[in-house]
Amino acid sequence: MATEADPFEAIVLAAGSARRFGGGKLTAAFAGRPLIEGALAAAFATQARSVVVVTGADAASVAEAARAFAGRTGRSDRLRLVHAEDHAEGMGASLRRGVRALPADAAGVFVLLGDMPRLPHAVLDDLARTVRAGASAAAPVFRGERGHPVLFGAGLLPQLAALSGDEGARSILRGLGDRLALIEAPDDGVLFDVDTPGDLDAGQASAS
Repeated sequence: MATEADPFEAIVLAAGSARRFGGGKLTAAFAGRPLIEGALAAAFATQARSVVVVTGADAASVAEAARAFAGRTGRSDRLRLVHAEDHAEGMGASLRRGVRALPADAAGVFVLLGDMPRLPHAVLDDLARTVRAGASAAAPVFRGERGHPVLFGAGLLPQLAALSGDEGARSILRGLGDRLALIEAPDDGVLFDVDTPGDLDAGQASAS
């Protein structure tokens, strides 16, 4: 069980090629800012000791956007950029790369998806409290549907570091049963992601 003094980390997965979007998704404009800034803002709001951004496709532009956001908000000291050379393998490879970059004393890790720009910050502290209280992992739910981000406790980090393929951590979460705590989210930002250019307009309309 993690104590209040044990540090959590955060990973923002930002390595995908965005084929359905046509490329360049994470730096496309959403509410006047690069799309990835929504996930970055949530990652830093977790009070994680460090925020690891995993790049892959569009690595240079994604890294530039992450650095710009961290610099503008005074958080450059907490930002770490790592590159997943094997990102084409799928989300499992990107998550594996991010977890292997974490400090050995990490008490757990928030995993955020770079294409989810409306993550509600209000749920983040509840996720942390739940894992510190003994849950193996915690995730938000909205109207019965599990969303993101997910906070994985330290005991699951070896499994995350061994992932492969494009399924990400879904298989790990399915195996947790009641060790996965579900926290009610205030809105559908825990579910909304951007897959196509049309989602940008839809998401901004929902947020307004």
